[in-house]
Amino acid sequence: MALTVPLPRCPAVTEAVTEAAEAVEGASSAAWASWYERVLGWTVAGGPPAQLVTGVRFDVLELPADAGTAVLRRRVATGPVAVMGRRMRFLVAAGGAEELEGLLDWLEWGGVALDLAALGAGGRITAPVPPGHPDPVGSPRGTAVWLRPPEPGCEASLPALPGTGQGVGPVRRDGADLVRLVAAAATECHRARLRRRTPQPLAFS
Repeated sequence: MALTVPLPRCPAVTEAVTEAAEAVEGASSAAWASWYERVLGWTVAGGPPAQLVTGVRFDVLELPADAGTAVLRRRVATGPVAVMGRRMRFLVAAGGAEELEGLLDWLEWGGVALDLAALGAGGRITAPVPPGHPDPVGSPRGTAVWLRPPEPGCEASLPALPGTGQGVGPVRRDGADLVRLVAAAATECHRARLRRRTPQPLAFS
């Protein structure tokens, strides 16, 4: 049976497909940026893809997705949570990023390699697909998405230090506790790191 060799794709067609995909991405990014600014009042910069500015309405704790999944299984209160590829992002009250190093020291995690980072003033994260908006056709794997989506006014209950208020908005003392969240995140980051370093037994052993 003779093999059929496909003809090479016309460069003009390839370029047209690429331009169409970029146009769709640009339109989606603009619509997402508009939603974040109009519905949530969040600061958006750059794009495509649209970028959410940290340090204004919220800060972010970022950790490996496997550790983040374990944190979500715990009975610890969180704010909105997003995932992008192998990284998970927990929104915390603005100013929380500055507290991470001190909290880790206080929790006796200082100096331990945890792969736990914080984004505060001057930082940016890729804007996840807004709730209720379709994911663009042909979007790459690893597109940022919400696991626990934000709602208008959610800044008032973002994880913060007890008694300091909860970011932008009225003070709430029943919101999520930043200390508990950081403690859970540090523990699960350490456990995830140990699992990656430990050889896994074969299925038939």
